[in-house]
Amino acid sequence: MQFTRITANPNQMDGVPCIRNLRIPVASVVGMVADHMTIEDILSVFPDLEREDIQQALHYAAEALREKTLPVHTTS
Repeated sequence: MQFTRITANPNQMDGVPCIRNLRIPVASVVGMVADHMTIEDILSVFPDLEREDIQQALHYAAEALREKTLPVHTTS
């Protein structure tokens, strides 16, 4: 998948992946979804976003997890 709505500029937000150079980090959008905010809620907080931005942020996060293992609590 090509992430045309995700940008990373080393001179902006320390190179953190953002939505369309808007200084809205992908992690913030994904966190809002994790906090049970609806798409409409997120769009009201960030009126410059579009529905497609949120969907692509979620796809980007999923792909990032496929590429890197993060520490998790393991149980036996």
